[in-house]
Amino acid sequence: MTITNRQVAEHAFLLPLYEDDYYPDHVLDRGRAVLLRLCERIEAERPADLAALYRLTEGATEEFNALEAEFEAAGSEIETVAREEIGEAFWFIAHAYGYEDADGEELIAAREW
Repeated sequence: MTITNRQVAEHAFLLPLYEDDYYPDHVLDRGRAVLLRLCERIEAERPADLAALYRLTEGATEEFNALEAEFEAAGSEIETVAREEIGEAFWFIAHAYGYEDADGEELIAAREW
């Protein structure tokens, strides 16, 4: 599916992490794919309210949880800088799709990082 939201389609997800050699690009690529799949699901399912949006972000957050082992295998981790950047990406997505009242912490409540 092609993302139709222009703001999202043009956004460089996780850019500060890509610019830091501590974070392996191949793992960041997988994280970026998680975020883009989340956008595709939002566009396809059009969550009616925040509860429905949070169900979608919970699944995406769990995918990031699974990536932690890959970060570690590559000599990295989802630490403070990465945590903030990933959380910001979820917040950006929520706002880009009109969920202005979305709570940043609730968007990633399922996180283990």
